[in-house]
Amino acid sequence: MPLNPPPSAEGRGTPEELARERAVLERIAASAEPDGFVPFDRFMEIALYADGIGFYANRANPLGPAGDFYTASYVHPLFGRALARRVKEVRDLLPTEAPFRIVELGPGDGTLAVAILEALGRENDPGSRYSYVLVERSASRGISTLERAREVGARRGIPVVSAGHVGGTGPFAGVVIANEVLDAQPVRRLVYRGGTWRELGVRRSGDLLEPAESTPVSPLPRGVPPSPRDGEIWEDAAAVAGVLRGIADHLLAGVAIIVDYGMEEPELRSAHSTGTLAAVRRHRPVEEPWAHPGLVDLSTFVNFTRVRADAGRSGLREIAYSSQAEALGRWGFAELLQETLRSAPSAEARVKAHLAAKSLLFGFERFQVLELAPPLPTGPVPT
Repeated sequence: MPLNPPPSAEGRGTPEELARERAVLERIAASAEPDGFVPFDRFMEIALYADGIGFYANRANPLGPAGDFYTASYVHPLFGRALARRVKEVRDLLPTEAPFRIVELGPGDGTLAVAILEALGRENDPGSRYSYVLVERSASRGISTLERAREVGARRGIPVVSAGHVGGTGPFAGVVIANEVLDAQPVRRLVYRGGTWRELGVRRSGDLLEPAESTPVSPLPRGVPPSPRDGEIWEDAAAVAGVLRGIADHLLAGVAIIVDYGMEEPELRSAHSTGTLAAVRRHRPVEEPWAHPGLVDLSTFVNFTRVRADAGRSGLREIAYSSQAEALGRWGFAELLQETLRSAPSAEARVKAHLAAKSLLFGFERFQVLELAPPLPTGPVPT
């Protein structure tokens, strides 16, 4: 049986895409339980992150207008400049002699890092004030991202290195940035059916993957709703707690900034009782998330009730929680926009900046910004 053609505009896949899809499918099938069932979090982990073949782990860039989706950093450098201003605020509140790191989780192709480095590089002697660390899970993708950011960092006088995890360069004072990272963490999906929880996942059928369910393959996660409705789907991203624990264990002073789309748990259960799983390919939704593994983006809404609770259990302290628009306002977005308009080389550039600002403030209405302080700060908490 032939592989499904990937969901492209032409309805066909390149030979490289077909080979990668087959490699991911084989990896998923090899991870199955004895009865062939693969729980969804295991499927999602391989489909997105299997090195060299997963959606995020190959050298082909899935981001930006020419890719599969875009983040706020692709709308305009204003987003990165606003984050850079927040970084500078935090740096100015900590002892000037202390080394200060900016640690970006999931940097993608480096677009956000470049905007931040360009903005901070305008300061006097920025190399004595900052260093930049890219935390990329994929070794193959990390090489090209590091090369791009390091070139800008060298020009601006800011050293750039890479690490495999948030503490890869040891404990530090500084800022952790996680922009659209939590929504792509593998999720366990459970459905309440007939008075009991069932595990959702996939099962191989020839050269295809099909949706499947099973008795739970492991104990139910903490926080499963005590009174679910029949047919309700519960999504649990256990890996998020690990991300927060890593931040708490290594961030000695400063702020962690989490930017992502999602909502509080009551709204999630009310508005999305059948889950929030989404698959995207070339800016278009894909109806069957299990089809074409490795070629489509998979994500779920962030449950910020759970994230905030997990942060507290890790010892992190919440210092701000708001919409993205409100956070940009706190970070001086209006002033940055005016500076951009004054320096724009043409009327067309000014129009583009206006449209980008409108998109960043109103086009990301489901995006929240959570700022966290470390459990044992060595300096003032930057509020």
